[in-house]
Amino acid sequence: MNKMSIADAAEFFGVSKEAIHNRIRRGSLTYEVQDGQKYVNIDAKTPAKTKSTPQKKMDSIDSKYYEFLEEQNTRLQSKVEKLENETRSLRDQKEQMLIEEREKIESIYKEKDEQLKNIINMISSNLMLESKPEISDSVEAEIETLEVHSEPTIEESWIPLKKFLKANDYKKSKRKKIQKEFYKKAKKGDNSIRIKKDECYIDINRFTYDLS
Repeated sequence: MNKMSIADAAEFFGVSKEAIHNRIRRGSLTYEVQDGQKYVNIDAKTPAKTKSTPQKKMDSIDSKYYEFLEEQNTRLQSKVEKLENETRSLRDQKEQMLIEEREKIESIYKEKDEQLKNIINMISSNLMLESKPEISDSVEAEIETLEVHSEPTIEESWIPLKKFLKANDYKKSKRKKIQKEFYKKAKKGDNSIRIKKDECYIDINRFTYDLS
């Protein structure tokens, strides 16, 4: 019994290495493993085959069959990868569509909330205006009367004290002192002195003012 490597056996039988492996798988050849390498057991009486034989044809058919299977497997793997990529793309598109729809719905609800708030505010304003009590003509007349008489009427004979003192060449310090005293008198109820808009007035037809 001779032992040959896969390569030597293929050369011995005149076939490919794949054909030797096929024979081993079918059990038509036995083998041994030494140091991690396969060695085929070949009977010493087995003649080397260098010409085409039925077995060689069978090995060739097996080899082509396995090549066909490998080719088909490669194509199937390519199709699987393509389908996986398409599935991943469709999933991403679906997620993006869901995100856009959610944002659109949130925007619509937000806009509706703003409109509802505006409507509520408008209704509240209208209710407040409707509930506001009306002022009668007599009350309005009284208000106008109060507004008219809220400030004392100053006749033409009344002039500002400040102007009178300045026209009569009173010194500045003296003018301030006199004005201060006249303000005090007016607050105490002196009818000969009038205050309008924080301005002190005196009657120029009177000569009884003490300007000392």
